Amino acid sequence: MIVLGCNGFTRVSEIFAENFGAVGTDKNYLLGHDAGASLLVDGELVAAVEEERLNREKKTTDFPINSVKWCLDYAGLKFSDIDLIAIPFDFSAKVLDEMLSGIVSAPMPPAAKLDLLNNIGKLFTEVVSHEAILADFAARTGFTPDPDKVVFVPHHLAHAMTGYYVAGMKDTAFLISDGRAEVLSTLMGEIRDGRIRVFDETAIGAEYSIGILFSAITRFLGFVPNNDEYKVMGLSGYTRPPAPNPFLEHLVELHEDGRYSFRRPLETDNPRSFDPLFEQYFGPFQDTLEYKARVAAAAQEMLTVVTRHQVRALEAKTDLNHLLFEGGVALNCLNNTPLFEGSRFDDMEVSFGASDTGVTIGAAVHAWVNHPDNAGRGRSAPRVTPYLGPEYDDAAIEQALRDFDSRVEWSRLNGDDEVVDHVAKLLTEKVVIGWFEGRLEHGPRALGHRSILANPSFPDIKDIINTKVKHREPFRPFAPLVLESEASRVFEMGRKTRSPYMTFVFPVKPEFRDVIPGATHVDGTSRVQTLTDEDTPRLAALLRRFTALTDVPCLINTSFNVAGEPIVCTPADALNCFLGTEIDYLVLGNYLVTKADTSA
Repeated sequence: MIVLGCNGFTRVSEIFAENFGAVGTDKNYLLGHDAGASLLVDGELVAAVEEERLNREKKTTDFPINSVKWCLDYAGLKFSDIDLIAIPFDFSAKVLDEMLSGIVSAPMPPAAKLDLLNNIGKLFTEVVSHEAILADFAARTGFTPDPDKVVFVPHHLAHAMTGYYVAGMKDTAFLISDGRAEVLSTLMGEIRDGRIRVFDETAIGAEYSIGILFSAITRFLGFVPNNDEYKVMGLSGYTRPPAPNPFLEHLVELHEDGRYSFRRPLETDNPRSFDPLFEQYFGPFQDTLEYKARVAAAAQEMLTVVTRHQVRALEAKTDLNHLLFEGGVALNCLNNTPLFEGSRFDDMEVSFGASDTGVTIGAAVHAWVNHPDNAGRGRSAPRVTPYLGPEYDDAAIEQALRDFDSRVEWSRLNGDDEVVDHVAKLLTEKVVIGWFEGRLEHGPRALGHRSILANPSFPDIKDIINTKVKHREPFRPFAPLVLESEASRVFEMGRKTRSPYMTFVFPVKPEFRDVIPGATHVDGTSRVQTLTDEDTPRLAALLRRFTALTDVPCLINTSFNVAGEPIVCTPADALNCFLGTEIDYLVLGNYLVTKADTSA
Protein backbone atom coordinates (compact mmCIF):
# COMPACT_ATOMS: atom_id res chain seq x y z
CA MET A 1 0.00 0.00 0.00
CA ILE A 2 1.33 3.42 -1.03
CA VAL A 3 0.29 6.42 1.10
CA LEU A 4 1.22 10.02 0.31
CA GLY A 5 1.10 12.49 3.20
CA CYS A 6 0.55 16.10 2.15
CA ASN A 7 0.40 19.36 4.14
CA GLY A 8 0.12 22.88 2.69
CA PHE A 9 -2.46 25.20 1.14
CA THR A 10 -2.05 27.38 -1.94
CA ARG A 11 -4.06 30.37 -0.72
CA VAL A 12 -3.84 30.19 3.06
CA SER A 13 -1.27 32.99 3.46
CA GLU A 14 -3.28 35.16 1.08
CA ILE A 15 -6.50 34.56 3.01
CA PHE A 16 -4.83 35.30 6.35
CA ALA A 17 -3.28 38.48 4.96
CA GLU A 18 -6.52 39.76 3.45
CA ASN A 19 -8.88 38.80 6.25
CA PHE A 20 -6.81 38.55 9.44
CA GLY A 21 -4.01 41.05 8.80
CA ALA A 22 -1.42 38.28 9.12
CA VAL A 23 1.55 39.72 7.25
CA GLY A 24 5.23 40.15 8.02
CA THR A 25 6.25 38.28 11.15
CA ASP A 26 2.64 37.17 11.65
CA LYS A 27 2.30 35.35 8.34
CA ASN A 28 3.26 31.98 9.86
CA TYR A 29 1.11 32.53 12.93
CA LEU A 30 -1.67 30.06 12.32
CA LEU A 31 -2.43 27.43 9.71
CA GLY A 32 -0.34 25.60 7.13
CA HIS A 33 3.20 26.45 8.20
CA ASP A 34 5.82 23.73 7.72
CA ALA A 35 4.29 22.49 4.47
CA GLY A 36 5.71 19.26 3.10
CA ALA A 37 5.10 15.72 1.91
CA SER A 38 5.99 12.15 2.87
CA LEU A 39 5.67 8.74 1.27
CA LEU A 40 4.87 5.46 3.04
CA VAL A 41 5.27 2.26 0.98
CA ASP A 42 3.92 -0.91 2.63
CA GLY A 43 4.43 0.68 6.01
CA GLU A 44 7.99 1.86 5.34
CA LEU A 45 8.74 5.58 5.35
CA VAL A 46 10.81 5.95 2.19
CA ALA A 47 10.80 9.73 1.66
CA ALA A 48 9.84 12.98 3.36
CA VAL A 49 10.84 16.58 2.81
CA GLU A 50 9.66 20.02 3.87
CA GLU A 51 8.61 22.34 1.07
CA GLU A 52 10.78 25.17 2.44
CA ARG A 53 13.92 23.18 1.64
CA LEU A 54 12.92 23.10 -2.02
CA ASN A 55 11.20 26.45 -2.62
CA ARG A 56 13.63 28.24 -0.21
CA GLU A 57 10.83 30.12 1.61
CA LYS A 58 11.27 29.54 5.33
CA LYS A 59 8.15 28.21 7.11
CA THR A 60 6.26 28.19 3.82
CA THR A 61 2.52 27.51 3.90
CA ASP A 62 2.24 26.89 0.18
CA PHE A 63 0.91 23.69 -1.35
CA PRO A 64 3.93 21.34 -1.34
CA ILE A 65 4.11 20.75 -5.06
CA ASN A 66 7.89 20.35 -5.09
CA SER A 67 7.85 17.99 -2.10
CA VAL A 68 5.10 15.83 -3.55
CA LYS A 69 6.82 15.50 -6.91
CA TRP A 70 10.20 14.79 -5.32
CA CYS A 71 8.79 12.01 -3.10
CA LEU A 72 7.12 10.31 -6.05
CA ASP A 73 10.16 10.73 -8.31
CA TYR A 74 12.45 9.32 -5.63
CA ALA A 75 10.32 6.18 -5.34
CA GLY A 76 9.77 5.90 -9.10
CA LEU A 77 6.01 6.30 -8.76
CA LYS A 78 3.22 8.14 -10.56
CA PHE A 79 0.15 9.76 -9.04
CA SER A 80 -1.94 6.86 -10.32
CA ASP A 81 0.14 4.49 -8.16
CA ILE A 82 -1.01 6.14 -4.93
CA ASP A 83 -3.51 4.13 -2.89
CA LEU A 84 -4.27 6.81 -0.28
CA ILE A 85 -3.60 10.51 0.18
CA ALA A 86 -3.43 11.55 3.84
CA ILE A 87 -4.10 15.14 4.92
CA PRO A 88 -3.11 16.10 8.52
CA PHE A 89 -6.20 18.26 9.09
CA ASP A 90 -9.88 17.41 9.23
CA PHE A 91 -11.97 20.55 8.87
CA SER A 92 -15.28 18.74 8.64
CA ALA A 93 -18.71 20.36 8.74
CA LYS A 94 -18.85 19.44 12.45
CA VAL A 95 -15.60 21.31 13.07
CA LEU A 96 -16.95 24.34 11.22
CA ASP A 97 -20.04 24.28 13.43
CA GLU A 98 -17.83 24.24 16.54
CA MET A 99 -15.77 27.15 15.24
CA LEU A 100 -18.83 29.22 14.38
CA SER A 101 -20.57 28.40 17.66
CA GLY A 102 -17.52 29.56 19.57
CA ILE A 103 -17.55 32.89 17.76
CA VAL A 104 -21.29 33.38 18.29
CA SER A 105 -20.95 32.84 22.04
CA ALA A 106 -17.77 34.91 22.41
CA PRO A 107 -17.97 38.25 24.31
CA MET A 108 -17.33 40.43 21.25
CA PRO A 109 -19.03 43.48 19.73
CA PRO A 110 -21.61 42.39 17.13
CA ALA A 111 -19.79 44.02 14.22
CA ALA A 112 -16.50 42.34 15.10
CA LYS A 113 -18.32 39.04 15.53
CA LEU A 114 -19.88 39.32 12.06
CA ASP A 115 -16.51 40.14 10.50
CA LEU A 116 -14.89 37.13 12.14
CA LEU A 117 -17.73 34.83 11.11
CA ASN A 118 -17.35 36.04 7.53
CA ASN A 119 -13.57 35.58 7.57
CA ILE A 120 -13.76 32.09 9.03
CA GLY A 121 -16.35 31.22 6.39
CA LYS A 122 -13.95 32.31 3.63
CA LEU A 123 -11.10 30.35 5.16
CA PHE A 124 -13.27 27.24 5.33
CA THR A 125 -14.86 27.36 1.88
CA GLU A 126 -11.79 28.57 -0.03
CA VAL A 127 -8.91 26.78 1.74
CA VAL A 128 -9.48 24.11 4.39
CA SER A 129 -12.75 22.31 3.68
CA HIS A 130 -12.47 18.82 2.23
CA GLU A 131 -13.70 20.09 -1.12
CA ALA A 132 -11.24 23.00 -1.18
CA ILE A 133 -8.29 20.75 -0.34
CA LEU A 134 -9.23 18.27 -3.08
CA ALA A 135 -9.57 21.11 -5.59
CA ASP A 136 -6.24 22.57 -4.53
CA PHE A 137 -4.50 19.22 -4.96
CA ALA A 138 -5.96 18.79 -8.45
CA ALA A 139 -5.12 22.34 -9.52
CA ARG A 140 -1.49 22.17 -8.36
CA THR A 141 -0.63 18.61 -9.42
CA GLY A 142 -2.85 18.08 -12.46
CA PHE A 143 -4.08 14.87 -10.83
CA THR A 144 -7.66 14.64 -9.56
CA PRO A 145 -7.74 12.26 -6.60
CA ASP A 146 -10.63 9.93 -5.91
CA PRO A 147 -12.34 11.45 -2.84
CA ASP A 148 -12.74 7.95 -1.40
CA LYS A 149 -8.96 7.58 -1.39
CA VAL A 150 -8.28 10.81 0.53
CA VAL A 151 -8.09 10.47 4.31
CA PHE A 152 -8.49 13.58 6.44
CA VAL A 153 -6.72 12.90 9.74
CA PRO A 154 -7.41 15.16 12.74
CA HIS A 155 -4.27 17.22 13.23
CA HIS A 156 -3.44 16.11 16.78
CA LEU A 157 -3.92 12.45 15.87
CA ALA A 158 -1.41 12.94 13.05
CA HIS A 159 1.04 14.31 15.64
CA ALA A 160 0.43 11.30 17.87
CA MET A 161 1.03 8.82 15.06
CA THR A 162 4.26 10.54 14.04
CA GLY A 163 5.67 9.95 17.50
CA TYR A 164 4.25 6.42 17.66
CA TYR A 165 5.85 5.43 14.36
CA VAL A 166 9.26 7.00 15.04
CA ALA A 167 9.37 5.41 18.53
CA GLY A 168 8.91 1.90 17.15
CA MET A 169 5.12 1.48 17.23
CA LYS A 170 4.99 0.32 20.83
CA ASP A 171 1.97 0.88 23.06
CA THR A 172 2.26 4.31 24.58
CA ALA A 173 0.57 7.18 26.34
CA PHE A 174 0.79 10.54 24.62
CA LEU A 175 0.56 14.26 25.26
CA ILE A 176 0.05 16.52 22.25
CA SER A 177 0.41 20.28 22.64
CA ASP A 178 0.80 22.94 19.97
CA GLY A 179 -0.63 26.28 18.90
CA ARG A 180 -3.90 24.91 17.64
CA ALA A 181 -5.26 22.12 15.51
CA GLU A 182 -8.80 22.35 14.11
CA VAL A 183 -10.34 23.71 17.33
CA LEU A 184 -8.12 22.26 20.08
CA SER A 185 -4.62 23.07 21.31
CA THR A 186 -3.82 20.02 23.42
CA LEU A 187 -5.07 16.52 24.22
CA MET A 188 -3.91 13.31 25.85
CA GLY A 189 -4.56 9.62 25.37
CA GLU A 190 -3.14 6.19 24.58
CA ILE A 191 -2.15 4.19 21.52
CA ARG A 192 -2.53 0.43 21.79
CA ASP A 193 -1.84 -1.78 18.77
CA GLY A 194 -2.05 1.28 16.56
CA ARG A 195 -5.48 2.33 17.81
CA ILE A 196 -5.79 5.76 19.39
CA ARG A 197 -7.93 6.39 22.45
CA VAL A 198 -8.32 10.05 23.34
CA PHE A 199 -9.04 11.12 26.91
CA ASP A 200 -11.66 13.65 25.84
CA GLU A 201 -11.94 15.22 29.28
CA THR A 202 -8.32 16.46 28.95
CA ALA A 203 -8.79 18.36 25.69
CA ILE A 204 -8.17 22.10 25.74
CA GLY A 205 -9.49 24.57 23.20
CA ALA A 206 -7.40 27.04 21.25
CA GLU A 207 -8.56 29.93 23.45
CA TYR A 208 -6.36 28.47 26.21
CA SER A 209 -3.45 27.38 24.04
CA ILE A 210 -0.14 27.43 25.90
CA GLY A 211 1.51 27.22 22.47
CA ILE A 212 -0.23 30.34 21.15
CA LEU A 213 0.49 32.14 24.42
CA PHE A 214 4.19 31.26 24.15
CA SER A 215 4.14 32.48 20.53
CA ALA A 216 2.53 35.74 21.68
CA ILE A 217 5.37 36.17 24.16
CA THR A 218 7.86 35.39 21.37
CA ARG A 219 6.30 38.13 19.25
CA PHE A 220 6.20 40.57 22.18
CA LEU A 221 9.96 40.12 22.65
CA GLY A 222 10.57 41.08 19.02
CA PHE A 223 10.96 37.62 17.49
CA VAL A 224 9.04 35.68 14.83
CA PRO A 225 6.16 33.54 16.20
CA ASN A 226 6.00 29.87 15.24
CA ASN A 227 9.69 30.10 14.45
CA ASP A 228 11.75 31.80 17.17
CA GLU A 229 10.36 30.24 20.33
CA TYR A 230 13.74 28.60 20.85
CA LYS A 231 15.21 32.09 21.26
CA VAL A 232 12.91 32.62 24.24
CA MET A 233 14.04 29.24 25.55
CA GLY A 234 17.68 30.29 25.20
CA LEU A 235 17.11 33.67 26.85
CA SER A 236 15.46 32.06 29.86
CA GLY A 237 18.83 30.64 30.92
CA TYR A 238 20.23 34.09 31.66
CA THR A 239 18.20 34.67 34.82
CA ARG A 240 15.86 33.01 37.28
CA PRO A 241 12.10 33.49 36.86
CA PRO A 242 10.60 36.28 38.95
CA ALA A 243 9.00 35.26 42.25
CA PRO A 244 6.10 35.35 42.25
CA ASN A 245 5.77 34.58 38.56
CA PRO A 246 3.04 36.89 37.17
CA PHE A 247 1.97 34.32 34.58
CA LEU A 248 1.30 31.75 37.31
CA GLU A 249 0.04 34.28 39.83
CA HIS A 250 -2.42 36.15 37.63
CA LEU A 251 -3.05 34.33 34.34
CA VAL A 252 -2.90 30.50 34.42
CA GLU A 253 -5.36 28.38 36.40
CA LEU A 254 -4.92 24.61 36.81
CA HIS A 255 -7.96 22.31 36.93
CA GLU A 256 -8.76 18.62 37.32
CA ASP A 257 -7.91 16.01 34.64
CA GLY A 258 -4.81 17.94 33.62
CA ARG A 259 -6.84 20.79 32.19
CA TYR A 260 -5.87 24.42 32.58
CA SER A 261 -7.28 27.76 31.50
CA PHE A 262 -6.37 31.43 31.39
CA ARG A 263 -8.21 34.00 33.43
CA ARG A 264 -8.51 35.91 30.19
CA PRO A 265 -9.02 33.76 27.05
CA LEU A 266 -6.79 34.33 24.04
CA GLU A 267 -8.12 36.24 21.06
CA THR A 268 -6.78 33.80 18.50
CA ASP A 269 -7.55 36.21 15.65
CA ASN A 270 -5.64 39.05 17.35
CA PRO A 271 -2.06 37.93 18.01
CA ARG A 272 -1.10 41.12 19.87
CA SER A 273 -4.06 41.26 22.24
CA PHE A 274 -1.93 40.22 25.23
CA ASP A 275 0.84 42.82 24.74
CA PRO A 276 -0.73 45.30 27.21
CA LEU A 277 -1.02 42.50 29.77
CA PHE A 278 2.66 41.60 29.37
CA GLU A 279 3.63 45.23 29.95
CA GLN A 280 1.37 45.29 33.00
CA TYR A 281 3.26 42.27 34.36
CA PHE A 282 6.82 43.29 33.44
CA GLY A 283 6.71 47.02 32.77
CA PRO A 284 6.98 48.81 29.41
CA PHE A 285 8.88 46.81 26.83
CA GLN A 286 12.64 47.34 26.83
CA ASP A 287 14.89 46.04 24.08
CA THR A 288 17.50 44.80 26.55
CA LEU A 289 18.84 41.37 27.40
CA GLU A 290 17.85 41.80 31.05
CA TYR A 291 14.20 42.63 30.29
CA LYS A 292 13.80 39.93 27.66
CA ALA A 293 15.47 37.31 29.84
CA ARG A 294 13.13 38.08 32.75
CA VAL A 295 10.04 37.64 30.56
CA ALA A 296 11.53 34.52 28.95
CA ALA A 297 12.35 32.91 32.31
CA ALA A 298 8.81 33.53 33.53
CA ALA A 299 7.37 32.06 30.31
CA GLN A 300 9.60 28.99 30.54
CA GLU A 301 8.59 28.32 34.14
CA MET A 302 4.92 28.72 33.21
CA LEU A 303 5.27 26.18 30.41
CA THR A 304 6.98 23.72 32.75
CA VAL A 305 4.26 24.03 35.40
CA VAL A 306 1.44 23.56 32.87
CA THR A 307 2.94 20.53 31.10
CA ARG A 308 3.93 18.89 34.41
CA HIS A 309 0.29 19.28 35.52
CA GLN A 310 -0.83 17.55 32.33
CA VAL A 311 1.63 14.67 32.66
CA ARG A 312 0.63 14.03 36.28
CA ALA A 313 -2.98 13.67 35.16
CA LEU A 314 -1.91 11.38 32.31
CA GLU A 315 -0.01 9.16 34.76
CA ALA A 316 -3.25 8.60 36.67
CA LYS A 317 -5.25 7.75 33.55
CA THR A 318 -3.01 5.10 31.97
CA ASP A 319 -1.15 2.00 33.09
CA LEU A 320 1.27 2.27 30.17
CA ASN A 321 4.88 3.10 30.99
CA HIS A 322 6.00 4.86 27.83
CA LEU A 323 5.27 8.52 27.05
CA LEU A 324 5.25 10.38 23.74
CA PHE A 325 5.29 14.17 23.73
CA GLU A 326 4.53 15.69 20.32
CA GLY A 327 3.40 19.00 18.85
CA GLY A 328 5.24 22.29 18.60
CA VAL A 329 5.38 22.72 22.39
CA ALA A 330 7.40 19.48 22.59
CA LEU A 331 10.26 21.25 20.77
CA ASN A 332 10.86 23.18 23.98
CA CYS A 333 13.65 20.79 24.93
CA LEU A 334 14.54 22.76 28.06
CA ASN A 335 11.15 21.66 29.41
CA ASN A 336 11.38 18.04 28.28
CA THR A 337 14.10 16.75 30.58
CA PRO A 338 12.52 17.83 33.91
CA LEU A 339 9.13 16.79 32.55
CA PHE A 340 10.37 13.24 32.07
CA GLU A 341 12.55 13.09 35.17
CA GLY A 342 9.61 14.15 37.35
CA SER A 343 7.29 11.52 35.88
CA ARG A 344 6.74 7.83 36.65
CA PHE A 345 7.15 6.85 32.97
CA ASP A 346 10.03 4.52 32.13
CA ASP A 347 10.91 6.57 29.07
CA MET A 348 9.72 9.61 27.14
CA GLU A 349 10.36 10.32 23.49
CA VAL A 350 10.03 13.41 21.32
CA SER A 351 10.45 12.72 17.61
CA PHE A 352 12.45 14.61 14.99
CA GLY A 353 9.06 15.54 13.48
CA ALA A 354 7.37 16.74 16.67
CA SER A 355 6.36 20.07 15.13
CA ASP A 356 4.19 20.39 12.02
CA THR A 357 7.13 19.28 9.89
CA GLY A 358 6.21 15.72 10.89
CA VAL A 359 2.44 15.66 10.53
CA THR A 360 2.55 14.38 6.95
CA ILE A 361 4.33 11.29 8.33
CA GLY A 362 1.77 10.81 11.10
CA ALA A 363 -1.17 11.31 8.76
CA ALA A 364 0.21 8.70 6.34
CA VAL A 365 0.81 6.24 9.19
CA HIS A 366 -2.70 6.83 10.56
CA ALA A 367 -4.24 6.19 7.14
CA TRP A 368 -2.16 3.02 6.66
CA VAL A 369 -2.76 1.55 10.13
CA ASN A 370 -6.50 2.17 10.04
CA HIS A 371 -7.21 1.09 6.46
CA PRO A 372 -9.61 -1.91 6.29
CA ASP A 373 -7.13 -3.87 4.16
CA ASN A 374 -4.70 -3.82 7.09
CA ALA A 375 -7.18 -4.83 9.77
CA GLY A 376 -5.89 -7.65 11.91
CA ARG A 377 -2.52 -7.83 10.18
CA GLY A 378 0.58 -7.96 12.29
CA ARG A 379 2.70 -4.91 11.74
CA SER A 380 6.42 -4.94 12.38
CA ALA A 381 8.03 -1.64 13.30
CA PRO A 382 10.41 -0.55 10.53
CA ARG A 383 13.62 1.22 11.46
CA VAL A 384 13.03 4.95 11.09
CA THR A 385 15.71 7.50 10.29
CA PRO A 386 15.38 11.29 9.97
CA TYR A 387 17.53 11.23 6.82
CA LEU A 388 14.63 11.12 4.40
CA GLY A 389 15.19 13.93 1.89
CA PRO A 390 17.20 14.51 -1.29
CA GLU A 391 20.82 13.44 -1.67
CA TYR A 392 23.34 14.31 -4.38
CA ASP A 393 26.01 12.14 -5.96
CA ASP A 394 29.53 13.11 -7.02
CA ALA A 395 28.36 14.13 -10.49
CA ALA A 396 25.81 16.59 -9.08
CA ILE A 397 28.37 17.99 -6.63
CA GLU A 398 31.01 18.39 -9.34
CA GLN A 399 28.53 20.21 -11.58
CA ALA A 400 27.69 22.63 -8.77
CA LEU A 401 31.40 23.22 -8.13
CA ARG A 402 31.97 23.97 -11.82
CA ASP A 403 29.08 26.44 -11.71
CA PHE A 404 30.91 28.29 -8.89
CA ASP A 405 34.32 27.72 -10.49
CA SER A 406 35.70 31.26 -10.26
CA ARG A 407 34.76 31.65 -6.61
CA VAL A 408 35.87 28.36 -5.02
CA GLU A 409 38.71 25.87 -5.09
CA TRP A 410 38.29 22.22 -4.28
CA SER A 411 39.95 18.85 -4.02
CA ARG A 412 38.46 15.38 -3.96
CA LEU A 413 39.27 13.25 -0.93
CA ASN A 414 39.46 9.48 -1.23
CA GLY A 415 36.39 8.20 0.62
CA ASP A 416 35.28 8.17 4.24
CA ASP A 417 38.64 7.52 5.89
CA GLU A 418 40.42 10.41 4.19
CA VAL A 419 37.48 12.79 4.72
CA VAL A 420 37.30 11.89 8.41
CA ASP A 421 41.04 12.18 8.98
CA HIS A 422 41.45 15.45 7.09
CA VAL A 423 38.42 17.21 8.59
CA ALA A 424 39.21 16.04 12.14
CA LYS A 425 42.66 17.65 11.83
CA LEU A 426 41.14 20.89 10.55
CA LEU A 427 38.73 20.94 13.51
CA THR A 428 41.58 20.92 16.00
CA GLU A 429 41.92 24.63 15.09
CA LYS A 430 39.49 27.51 15.56
CA VAL A 431 37.70 26.99 12.24
CA VAL A 432 34.09 26.67 11.12
CA ILE A 433 33.20 23.91 8.65
CA GLY A 434 30.08 23.40 6.55
CA TRP A 435 29.27 19.67 6.50
CA PHE A 436 27.09 18.28 3.69
CA GLU A 437 26.53 14.55 3.23
CA GLY A 438 23.89 12.00 2.30
CA ARG A 439 20.15 12.54 2.46
CA LEU A 440 18.76 15.74 3.91
CA GLU A 441 17.46 15.37 7.46
CA HIS A 442 13.78 15.91 8.23
CA GLY A 443 12.50 18.33 10.84
CA PRO A 444 13.52 21.72 12.20
CA ARG A 445 16.97 20.73 13.49
CA ALA A 446 20.11 19.82 11.58
CA LEU A 447 21.10 16.31 12.64
CA GLY A 448 24.47 15.98 10.96
CA HIS A 449 23.80 15.84 7.22
CA ARG A 450 23.38 19.59 6.66
CA SER A 451 25.36 20.99 9.59
CA ILE A 452 27.94 23.57 10.57
CA LEU A 453 30.64 22.01 12.76
CA ALA A 454 33.23 23.55 15.06
CA ASN A 455 35.50 22.75 18.00
CA PRO A 456 33.71 23.58 21.30
CA SER A 457 36.94 23.91 23.30
CA PHE A 458 37.32 27.55 22.24
CA PRO A 459 35.30 29.82 24.56
CA ASP A 460 34.68 32.44 21.83
CA ILE A 461 33.67 30.02 19.05
CA LYS A 462 29.98 30.64 19.83
CA ASP A 463 30.41 34.37 19.23
CA ILE A 464 32.31 33.73 16.00
CA ILE A 465 29.56 31.48 14.61
CA ASN A 466 26.70 33.72 15.75
CA THR A 467 28.11 36.95 14.34
CA LYS A 468 30.24 35.91 11.36
CA VAL A 469 28.35 32.86 10.12
CA LYS A 470 24.76 32.65 11.32
CA HIS A 471 24.18 36.42 11.46
CA ARG A 472 22.05 36.11 14.58
CA GLU A 473 21.77 37.19 18.22
CA PRO A 474 24.91 36.67 20.35
CA PHE A 475 22.98 35.03 23.21
CA ARG A 476 22.08 31.98 21.14
CA PRO A 477 23.64 28.68 22.33
CA PHE A 478 24.91 25.79 20.22
CA ALA A 479 24.29 22.06 20.54
CA PRO A 480 27.04 19.48 21.04
CA LEU A 481 27.38 16.19 19.22
CA VAL A 482 28.48 13.33 21.47
CA LEU A 483 28.77 9.60 20.93
CA GLU A 484 25.89 7.82 22.66
CA SER A 485 28.39 5.64 24.49
CA GLU A 486 30.11 8.75 25.88
CA ALA A 487 27.06 10.87 26.70
CA SER A 488 26.70 9.91 30.35
CA ARG A 489 30.40 10.64 30.95
CA VAL A 490 30.03 14.24 29.75
CA PHE A 491 26.44 15.15 30.65
CA GLU A 492 24.06 14.57 33.56
CA MET A 493 21.75 12.36 31.50
CA GLY A 494 19.51 11.28 34.38
CA ARG A 495 17.29 8.43 33.28
CA LYS A 496 17.86 9.14 29.59
CA THR A 497 20.49 7.17 27.71
CA ARG A 498 20.13 8.81 24.30
CA SER A 499 18.96 12.02 22.64
CA PRO A 500 19.36 11.52 18.89
CA TYR A 501 17.12 14.39 17.77
CA MET A 502 18.22 17.31 20.00
CA THR A 503 14.94 17.21 21.91
CA PHE A 504 16.36 17.10 25.45
CA VAL A 505 18.66 19.40 27.42
CA PHE A 506 21.11 18.12 30.03
CA PRO A 507 23.51 19.75 32.49
CA VAL A 508 27.15 19.57 31.47
CA LYS A 509 29.15 17.80 34.18
CA PRO A 510 31.32 20.33 36.05
CA GLU A 511 34.58 18.73 34.96
CA PHE A 512 33.63 19.19 31.27
CA ARG A 513 32.38 22.80 31.34
CA ASP A 514 35.87 24.12 30.68
CA VAL A 515 36.46 21.38 28.10
CA ILE A 516 33.46 22.33 25.90
CA PRO A 517 32.74 26.00 26.79
CA GLY A 518 31.60 26.72 23.23
CA ALA A 519 28.75 24.19 23.60
CA THR A 520 27.83 25.01 27.20
CA HIS A 521 25.01 27.52 27.70
CA VAL A 522 25.20 30.27 30.30
CA ASP A 523 23.14 28.11 32.69
CA GLY A 524 25.54 25.16 32.39
CA THR A 525 23.36 23.05 30.09
CA SER A 526 23.54 21.73 26.53
CA ARG A 527 20.95 20.58 24.01
CA VAL A 528 22.54 17.26 23.19
CA GLN A 529 22.54 15.12 20.06
CA THR A 530 23.81 11.59 20.65
CA LEU A 531 25.40 9.73 17.74
CA THR A 532 25.77 6.05 16.89
CA ASP A 533 27.68 4.32 14.12
CA GLU A 534 24.42 2.84 12.89
CA ASP A 535 22.61 6.17 12.50
CA THR A 536 25.44 8.48 11.33
CA PRO A 537 28.50 6.39 10.49
CA ARG A 538 30.69 9.07 8.88
CA LEU A 539 29.86 11.73 11.46
CA ALA A 540 30.40 9.32 14.33
CA ALA A 541 33.78 8.35 12.85
CA LEU A 542 34.70 12.04 12.54
CA LEU A 543 33.83 12.70 16.17
CA ARG A 544 35.77 9.66 17.32
CA ARG A 545 38.85 10.76 15.33
CA PHE A 546 38.54 14.36 16.55
CA THR A 547 38.36 13.16 20.16
CA ALA A 548 41.45 11.01 19.68
CA LEU A 549 43.35 14.08 18.49
CA THR A 550 42.09 16.54 21.12
CA ASP A 551 40.62 14.70 24.12
CA VAL A 552 37.49 16.83 23.48
CA PRO A 553 34.47 14.45 23.38
CA CYS A 554 32.06 16.75 21.49
CA LEU A 555 31.69 18.85 18.37
CA ILE A 556 29.44 21.87 17.95
CA ASN A 557 26.59 21.18 15.53
CA THR A 558 24.32 23.93 14.25
CA SER A 559 22.13 24.05 11.18
CA PHE A 560 23.73 24.84 7.85
CA ASN A 561 21.93 28.09 7.08
CA VAL A 562 21.89 31.74 8.03
CA ALA A 563 19.17 33.45 10.05
CA GLY A 564 15.91 33.71 8.11
CA GLU A 565 16.74 31.03 5.53
CA PRO A 566 15.91 27.31 5.43
CA ILE A 567 18.59 24.70 6.02
CA VAL A 568 20.50 24.11 2.79
CA CYS A 569 19.29 21.29 0.58
CA THR A 570 21.35 21.21 -2.63
CA PRO A 571 25.08 21.59 -3.27
CA ALA A 572 24.33 25.01 -4.78
CA ASP A 573 22.50 26.04 -1.60
CA ALA A 574 25.52 24.97 0.43
CA LEU A 575 27.94 26.87 -1.80
CA ASN A 576 25.85 30.04 -1.67
CA CYS A 577 25.69 29.87 2.14
CA PHE A 578 29.44 29.13 2.32
CA LEU A 579 30.31 32.12 0.13
CA GLY A 580 27.90 34.45 1.93
CA THR A 581 29.41 33.79 5.36
CA GLU A 582 32.78 33.43 7.04
CA ILE A 583 32.65 29.63 7.09
CA ASP A 584 36.27 28.53 6.59
CA TYR A 585 35.84 25.18 4.83
CA LEU A 586 33.02 23.30 3.12
CA VAL A 587 32.82 19.51 2.92
CA LEU A 588 30.51 18.51 0.05
CA GLY A 589 30.35 14.74 0.17
CA ASN A 590 33.94 13.73 -0.66
CA TYR A 591 35.01 17.21 -1.75
CA LEU A 592 36.85 19.74 0.40
CA VAL A 593 36.06 23.28 -0.73
CA THR A 594 37.75 26.58 0.08
CA LYS A 595 37.16 30.10 -1.14
CA ALA A 596 39.21 31.20 -4.12
CA ASP A 597 41.91 33.76 -3.52
CA THR A 598 40.53 36.76 -5.43
CA SER A 599 42.99 39.31 -4.03
CA ALA A 600 44.95 39.32 -7.31
